Amino acid sequence: MEEIIKLLNDLIWSNIFIALCLCAGLYFTITTGFVQVRYFRHMIKLLFTEGSSDKGVSPFQAFSMAIAGRVGVGNIVGVATAIAAGGPGAIFWMWAIAFLGSASAFIESTLAQIYKVDKNGQYVGGPAFYIEKGMKSKAFALFFSIVTMISCALFLPSIQSNSIAVSMHDAFSVPTWVSGIGICLFLGFAVFGGAKKMGLIAQVIVPFMATAYILMAIVIISFNIQEVPSIFALIFRSAFNLESAFSGVFGAAIAWGVKRGIYSNEAGQGTAPHAAAASETSHPVKQGLVQAFSVYVDTLFVCTATALMILFTNSYNVIDESGKYIVENMPGVDAGATYTVKAVATHFPMFASQFIAIALTFFAITTAMSYVFIAESNFEYLSKKKNIILRWIMRLIILGSVFFASINEPSIAWGIGDIGVGAMAWINIIAIFILRKPALKALKDYVKQRKEGKDPIFEPRKIGIDNASEEWDKINERRAHE
Repeated sequence: MEEIIKLLNDLIWSNIFIALCLCAGLYFTITTGFVQVRYFRHMIKLLFTEGSSDKGVSPFQAFSMAIAGRVGVGNIVGVATAIAAGGPGAIFWMWAIAFLGSASAFIESTLAQIYKVDKNGQYVGGPAFYIEKGMKSKAFALFFSIVTMISCALFLPSIQSNSIAVSMHDAFSVPTWVSGIGICLFLGFAVFGGAKKMGLIAQVIVPFMATAYILMAIVIISFNIQEVPSIFALIFRSAFNLESAFSGVFGAAIAWGVKRGIYSNEAGQGTAPHAAAASETSHPVKQGLVQAFSVYVDTLFVCTATALMILFTNSYNVIDESGKYIVENMPGVDAGATYTVKAVATHFPMFASQFIAIALTFFAITTAMSYVFIAESNFEYLSKKKNIILRWIMRLIILGSVFFASINEPSIAWGIGDIGVGAMAWINIIAIFILRKPALKALKDYVKQRKEGKDPIFEPRKIGIDNASEEWDKINERRAHE
């Protein structure tokens, strides 16, 4: 089974796909006029300027739901595996895909808002919706929706539940099956509460977990502040094949940096637009900017914090493709959360494993929660009628897969998860490139209205977007009577 998983991963995560991700991000960065730089301060302001409604969550709740998906196991385990396979230079390529990918995130999330629909009293949307309405391709939309529903229901949550189970076993000797039951109970509460309840849960947990983890990292970084210049120099030299010790993994640094960067921040992957579509906002660009900001939070803050802790303390090994050790600072230690545990233990040996286990649990459970929401959004797309029985069956399948993954091997869980991420990203990046014009028109309109001193509202027909969701007529009519 592991050989089949590896074969599929090599096929999906080819050099062509790595180049596609980087080039698409660069293209969107240029065509949007570096939107992720120009509107950085405005992104933060938008988080708190609008509230929720009966149909949609607030921008901050949508941001929290998206961050719940982005900030997860990839920030602890993913960073460690990137360094192990690509050396310190992999971190630079994680930064690169985050910077360029934030423009991709802007495009996909703006499109999700333009083409969102009202389903059973709540806003839903995502790639399947904008592919069908924007590209007028029902078959392509169905294909993406099926791939995404399977990936988010069966493949991606497996990484999260497995990571929780393993870390809780290592730190507290909790049997993996007990952790599996606990995860299922928590997810069950979120699953049967709906999107708005997921948003409320994420709004509470995400800021807390990210703040606690970053504060710990800041403390450790402050203890090693004199080494910051040399560590950054090491990252840049390794990224551009200027560090002889890591010359054997130069290509792997790019590949694993992009691979783990996309897994962590989800830019262009097609998962975050589902949360973006659920938001109540007056203009699609607002949510596009909010989601672009979430990419920064994930990679440039949380992933960087993990990387610096690991590199400061030399708590890593680097292995080339043949399995030969290039760097062996920790003999016999496999890549994963143990790297981060060792880094924290250098300064806080009394509670390192416990702290990482708890942080990893918070990260992973909210990420798994966001995957459930995405699976449900695509179920809404595939099921034109309110089919309660099928919905319950899907939810039970999700919970069953989560429990099964918690007692499985980590290598299998990660391999399956990578297949799901790559398959969705392939389809979505091609789709948003084809559909870029409506998003760019919306951005131009937003900039124009702001220059006129207005709080922008979205009237799609006025800017030549004739196939936008009918929900915008209802939104504008409702706002006119407020």
